[in-house]
Amino acid sequence: MPTYQAVLFDFFGTLTRSVQRGAAHRSTAELLGCPPRALVEVLDRTYYERACGRLGNAEATLRWVCEQAGVHPSDDAVRSAVASRHRAIRADTRLRDEAVPTLAALRRLGLRTGVISDCTHELPAFLPQLPIAPLLDVRVFSVQVGRCKPDPALYQAACRRLSLAPADCLYVGDGGSQELTGAERAGMTAVRLAAPDLAGHMVFNADAAWIGPALRSLDEVVDLVRATTVPPGPPLPAACGSC
Repeated sequence: MPTYQAVLFDFFGTLTRSVQRGAAHRSTAELLGCPPRALVEVLDRTYYERACGRLGNAEATLRWVCEQAGVHPSDDAVRSAVASRHRAIRADTRLRDEAVPTLAALRRLGLRTGVISDCTHELPAFLPQLPIAPLLDVRVFSVQVGRCKPDPALYQAACRRLSLAPADCLYVGDGGSQELTGAERAGMTAVRLAAPDLAGHMVFNADAAWIGPALRSLDEVVDLVRATTVPPGPPLPAACGSC
């Protein structure tokens, strides 16, 4: 059996509970002068274009979204809407109760940890304020890399930053964006988090055909790696905030 040196996690729906757009998103639509349903429709169909970061910064991206929706807000309205959207996505983000204990336990076992996330500009901005931040050695965001899962570039970026081979890494995700297939093609071992709450999770391009191993709870990751890793070394120090 493999000996893992790192465990890499998806963020939304894996380290967090299931995600749905909450009521706070209505304020963003109102600031832009756009019917909420029209805004949601554009956001859904352009997710990967936005998550690849090719449309510019948050303001430029939201202005492009407005063009797709047929509205033309002022610069002040766009700036206010960017801040509103940041607050709304942050409000939708609820870490799993077991996220911090799981990451801490993995680090006590001597493993490195990290996040590989398809995301827009908001997550890189607020993740440093989350309690998991000091427990992550690497953070790879699609909006910064310019590619989305299952593109191997994201997995390779994490490996380079950790100075590890893909075979040294276990990848854990809920299966959105065909991330599990992507991780395996990149040379990692992949496992699906199939927590009960994910039945209502907002997900794009689900890895429906993937039939590998599944866990019902995030803390089961610790049990999985205990059977495949070397005896624990000294606890790792807090991760670098500039990773």
